[in-house]
Amino acid sequence: MYVCNCNGLRQRDVAQAIEAGATRPKEIFASHKCAPQCAKCVCEMRQMIQETQTAYAMAAE
Repeated sequence: MYVCNCNGLRQRDVAQAIEAGATRPKEIFASHKCAPQCAKCVCEMRQMIQETQTAYAMAAE
């Protein structure tokens, strides 16, 4: 499923960037050498970042 239609970023692309250490949408775009266009995807990216950080925190407990 696409997260960013403008740049063709899929959920797995975003997840890979987050797993590699991206903590902001800006870092996700940078990891794929692109930039936000319409920015409709930023909210979904932030949600994915938050969910991943929460999962890591729970796993660390």
